[in-house]
Amino acid sequence: MSAFYQDFKLGVLGGGQLGRMMIQSAIDFNIDIHVLDPDANAPCKNIATTFRQGQLTDFDTVYDFGKDCDLITIEIENVNTDALIKLQSEGKKVYPQPEVIRLIQNKTVQKKFYINNHIPTAAFVETENLAEVKKNAHFLPFVNKLATEGYDGRGVQVIRTEDDLDKGFDRPGFVEKLVDFEKEISVIVARNEANEVTTFPTVEMVFHPEKNLVEYLFSPASISTEIEAEAQRIAKETITKLDMIGLLAIEMFVTKDGKVLVNEMAPRTHNSGHQTIEGNVTSQFEQHLRAILNMPLGDTEVIIPSAMVNLLGEDGYTGLAKYEGLEEVLKVDGVHVHLYGKKLTKPFRKMGHVTITDQDTSRLKEKVKFVKDHLKIIA
Repeated sequence: MSAFYQDFKLGVLGGGQLGRMMIQSAIDFNIDIHVLDPDANAPCKNIATTFRQGQLTDFDTVYDFGKDCDLITIEIENVNTDALIKLQSEGKKVYPQPEVIRLIQNKTVQKKFYINNHIPTAAFVETENLAEVKKNAHFLPFVNKLATEGYDGRGVQVIRTEDDLDKGFDRPGFVEKLVDFEKEISVIVARNEANEVTTFPTVEMVFHPEKNLVEYLFSPASISTEIEAEAQRIAKETITKLDMIGLLAIEMFVTKDGKVLVNEMAPRTHNSGHQTIEGNVTSQFEQHLRAILNMPLGDTEVIIPSAMVNLLGEDGYTGLAKYEGLEEVLKVDGVHVHLYGKKLTKPFRKMGHVTITDQDTSRLKEKVKFVKDHLKIIA
């Protein structure tokens, strides 16, 4: 481990807010972070040890960047896995492994992985185009998902009736039976080279009604001990069957008849783990570093009940960001504001998040409402 304090170079593909918060944890370990991102003004630009602008999907760009690093990791899945496989074959460590990233990049392949490994998930039918989506009208209501390039709610279309079928995608993907769920939950699990596996307690998520991305969440989730045990079991089984090194976030449904079904997974730090910075003994960002560097995994225990509210750009505003109501929110006990270094706002852009802590869950919910009602990002 002494190498981590000397000339060790950790390369990160992606320079967004997840990379920014990873760097904040890496500073505690004296780890130098080198970042590649296509955005010249990415959130990591001014705090990384070195920053390089370049396309994450370009083979030569990723390969040239990675060959100068001792270990390469990601903060976004949309990267060139062929370049990572070549780097891996030449002796570079790449965590999560390129094969895992490639599997998760394709949501259809993800679904097949769940089925083949007996991991509970909603029924689905693979489709190549809109015509095939329409042929599955008997499957309604369903969700049409693109196989690739969908994120933060993009590439997902809920179709409830035959009148809505024209909203489907004319590209490869699948239709998935619409789940009648009670709650949406998430478990973050980590695994290192020593095959140590640790999960964070399950969190409960509430999604934005229009944009299909997390609006806020509560930790720990308000679920039965049986549901908690099942969610934790599924998370550990999934990362083990993937043989993955790193951090894996798994979003799940709790159905109204008490079943737990996997929705999607991400091989990286995740929006559903931001509250761990203040709410847990070890944050997800530190745990990610511990996992990929084969350090002992950290204690994930909840210190205090917490919530996380995403700060999204208000609809109808584009331009230099203005944080309306920030002073009022900062007066509230247990409120921790995390801004992502993005100067420009646009509708529903993730500009930051607020972690809220309180021993009393009723007060916690009141504080969440106060933050949502008062802190607005306009231009």
